[in-house]
Amino acid sequence: MIHITRTITIDESEIQQKFIRAPGPGGQNVNKVATAVQLRFDVVNSPSLPDDVRKRLIHLAGRRITEEGILIIEARRFRTQERNRRDAIDRLVELIRKAAEKPKPRHKTKPTFASKRHRLEAKHRKGEAKRMRRSTPHLED
Repeated sequence: MIHITRTITIDESEIQQKFIRAPGPGGQNVNKVATAVQLRFDVVNSPSLPDDVRKRLIHLAGRRITEEGILIIEARRFRTQERNRRDAIDRLVELIRKAAEKPKPRHKTKPTFASKRHRLEAKHRKGEAKRMRRSTPHLED
């Protein structure tokens, strides 16, 4: 079991991990050993996630989530499978923790009287400056 918050835990059987070859550092091993991890988590069908967290997680995941609702996280930062595996799980946990936080509701506010006055005065000054740049009509006598 992977503990996310006090109320959310995910069974490790819900997570699928596939090891793939990773570009980057690794010396002679880079072409022989599959050290990068591709972690897959089915967000849509997961019984561990409450509905509100599921919706926020889909929104937060962005391009990392497929049309079927599967979250894909690739970890290739380290040279060993174990460290990449741990990194992928940590990133999944962090993403779910972010989704578990309820957003603060926005309270509508009105602009203050002083801010309205400052805005109008600035508009008036700008208009005056433009008016002064105009050419005056020539009067013929």
